[in-house]
Amino acid sequence: MKVIVPLAGKGTRLLPLTKRVPKPLVRVAGRPVMDYVMDAVKGLDVDELIVITGHLKDVVERYIVERYDVKATFVEQKTLDGTAGAINLARPYVDSPVLIIFVDTVFEADLSLVNRVDADGIIWVKEVEDYQRFGVIVTDAGGYMTRIVEKPSTPISRLANIGLQYVKDWKALFDGIAHTLKQPPGKGGEYYLTDAFQYMVDRGRRLLTAPVAGWYDCGKVDTLLETNQHLLEHGRARIPSGPCPRCTIVPPVYIEDGVMIHDATVGPNVSIEAGSFVAESTIANSILGRNVRVVRGNVKDSLVGDDQKIEGKILQQSVMDAGEVAPAT
Repeated sequence: MKVIVPLAGKGTRLLPLTKRVPKPLVRVAGRPVMDYVMDAVKGLDVDELIVITGHLKDVVERYIVERYDVKATFVEQKTLDGTAGAINLARPYVDSPVLIIFVDTVFEADLSLVNRVDADGIIWVKEVEDYQRFGVIVTDAGGYMTRIVEKPSTPISRLANIGLQYVKDWKALFDGIAHTLKQPPGKGGEYYLTDAFQYMVDRGRRLLTAPVAGWYDCGKVDTLLETNQHLLEHGRARIPSGPCPRCTIVPPVYIEDGVMIHDATVGPNVSIEAGSFVAESTIANSILGRNVRVVRGNVKDSLVGDDQKIEGKILQQSVMDAGEVAPAT
């Protein structure tokens, strides 16, 4: 099986952090988002990772080669023409079923289904209340997709497409992509992979929907912080045993060894990475990278990149990196 991972996006909703950190390598609860995704495919028979790169591609390629023990092929998406265009770049390297993973979420899914399900493909879904924000999948009584609708105005379905798909009939997939790329582009001049799935279904292919136990977005500041909270509440929390004079630690938190804290309140839902220093400050619901210095500061609902200094300032609902501060969007 091949695993296709589209990573070309710029992560504009996490600027300025993503000027120097690729979106899949943004850290949450002390680990890059991509590490959680790669954990999910352990145990599957994966013979090649096909990575569609773009923004900061050298950083992404180096990390994957050094970090993961799997054959990796890198293809640059020079024109950001949508998800169908991205997956189409993998076509020369695919000769077996494919698992497609969009790496801007952390998910909890039973991927072993790929070995047990008699269908032409699987689309993992999550039932949502705010169906208007997503591409939703309409199914028949057996749970097989009949159609997919982008951001419907009425609740024709609450099953959101989470960006995790397995396609056994890979030839039909690329036929669908080829058809999609011949049509006029959609909104923003982009071609959507979901149109290729609709093409497959319209020609008799059976795509089964499968629910995920959890789906946590990492593409925006507020949802990234919610994901951080979830991970801390489910096994990633840690408090080092070193001294913390006149501190109040409010769980859950993730604090790495080598972090110095005194005269401060930290937590809840805070991650602080190695080398950071916090004094006479309050930190809540935030992620601080490595070697961050906060003195007489207040940081809340914010994302702070490596090597930043916050002295005598309030940072709230913001992203800070490389000396720049932007409001969370």
